[in-house]
Amino acid sequence: MSMKKLITVFGATGAQGKSVVQALLSDGSFKVRAVTRDPTKAVAQKMVSQGVEVVKGDFDKEGDIKAAMQGAYGCFFVTNFIEHQQKALEVKQGQTAANVAKALGIKHFIYSSLQNVNRETGGKLQVPHFDGKGEVEEYLRDIGVPSTCLRLPAYFENFLSFFKPHNVPNKNVYTVAIPMGDVPLDGMAVEDFGPVVVSVLKHPNEYIGKDITLSTDLLTVDEYCAILSECLGKNIQNAKMSVEDYEKLGFPMAEELANMFRYYMMRPKRDIPLTMKLNPKAKNFKQWVTDNKDKFGDL
Repeated sequence: MSMKKLITVFGATGAQGKSVVQALLSDGSFKVRAVTRDPTKAVAQKMVSQGVEVVKGDFDKEGDIKAAMQGAYGCFFVTNFIEHQQKALEVKQGQTAANVAKALGIKHFIYSSLQNVNRETGGKLQVPHFDGKGEVEEYLRDIGVPSTCLRLPAYFENFLSFFKPHNVPNKNVYTVAIPMGDVPLDGMAVEDFGPVVVSVLKHPNEYIGKDITLSTDLLTVDEYCAILSECLGKNIQNAKMSVEDYEKLGFPMAEELANMFRYYMMRPKRDIPLTMKLNPKAKNFKQWVTDNKDKFGDL
């Protein structure tokens, strides 16, 4: 019996990494090495109990990245822009990982990427947490790392946090502030991402060299709100906020996120049929809300 190939999963205790680790375990075709800065975390210790090799690794240390990839067939790499909000640092981390993968002969580098909006719009829009990932994606191709770049849409899970419906004072109404007007927004549950990665790893000849833009549903904000209202039994409405008002909200990254929504309104093409081929069990928004009603609590 041949030995299973080893996949190194970076960011293993984050939302994407966790999904990838669990999908790899469920599939059983590969050995898993999980990389985290803190192996003592409960989520990391749970992975140890599941038979995962958990190692400590810092994205800012080339030696850590090299040690984590040593002996691996492939890897999944995701960076965390929100943590530091520095495009240059994110690009450096991604390029370092790419260089290490090239030097070690990694056979399949799966990169959690996003579009280079600055380049695509000729400099009219800048979305640093997209643009940096896009630059790393281009670098992977330039230096010849066998890679597949997966671009996630808005997470359905954002409706539990960032897009969470807010109660209007003195009214029995909740509103969702997503400044998309009547333009549909692609979405997907990050929990459904892991099986996509596994499918790509199992079919390298089909997907190496590809950039895949994922989505499992395409809805207007009014349609998202209607589904939330139906499933949660609340009156949830579109706040109908303009992108101009959004960028004036004053929180960190408000202007950048406004530009992200401007880019989304340009309707960058996403591939729902391919997403469903890669994970036939991936949920649309209504299925996801139905399955996660308890996480909304009483809003």
